[in-house]
Amino acid sequence: MTSKPRLRVFETSTELAAAAAADAAAAIRDALVARGGARIVAATGASQIAFLDRLVREPDVDWARVELFHLDEYVGLPPDHPASFRRYLLERLIRPTGIQTFHLLDGEADPRDVCRAVGAELRRAPIDVAFAGIGENGHLAFNDPPADFVIEDPYVVVQLDERCRLQQVGEGWFASLADVPRTAISMTIRQILRARAIVSVVPDLRKAEAVHACVDGPVSPMAPASILQTHPNTAIYLDRDSASLLDGPPTASGH
Repeated sequence: MTSKPRLRVFETSTELAAAAAADAAAAIRDALVARGGARIVAATGASQIAFLDRLVREPDVDWARVELFHLDEYVGLPPDHPASFRRYLLERLIRPTGIQTFHLLDGEADPRDVCRAVGAELRRAPIDVAFAGIGENGHLAFNDPPADFVIEDPYVVVQLDERCRLQQVGEGWFASLADVPRTAISMTIRQILRARAIVSVVPDLRKAEAVHACVDGPVSPMAPASILQTHPNTAIYLDRDSASLLDGPPTASGH
């Protein structure tokens, strides 16, 4: 059964980031009030930078009571590499907020051991809010098409397809395709969908094709983020460019 995610479309990516950050912070505050703590999952990549920059400046969030997981990491990449998602989260979220409890995916350790260890921590309690982007190939985390919609494990080791790897070059994380790892650890589709709320931040024209496929098209492993249509509490934040190919795109009013 599908139910269209709530779409919020803004004129600019700056307005998008501000609104998504305000809503994400509100979801964290709600969890802190309801359960005394908040468990979150954070996405990385170029599309999330402005959002996280705004989120860490949101007022009245008790980050000391927030527990952080992240979506994915390259296998074999050291934490000082510019493309390391561990480095990204430390610099853009953990250190600015003072989050004390976090579970980073060690890309240099045995990836299956990492999947088991961090997955066991993830399974201890539900995730309150997950932040996620949508890749140029429609991927959700590093679940490239055709994505596995069935596996129940929290994390798996995946092979990255060429379009995904080219996106990483296009965003400036790697100098060439040959430099991009072919293997990664990724949170699974089923695990992402277990979050109580999902905040999906998707700016830029280069994402318009994927947004159209995942929002207007059928739920399909060939458009992995289309699975968000089945989640009861997902909001997708778009700018005018990323929404430009939608069937009857909403007015860029923020509603």
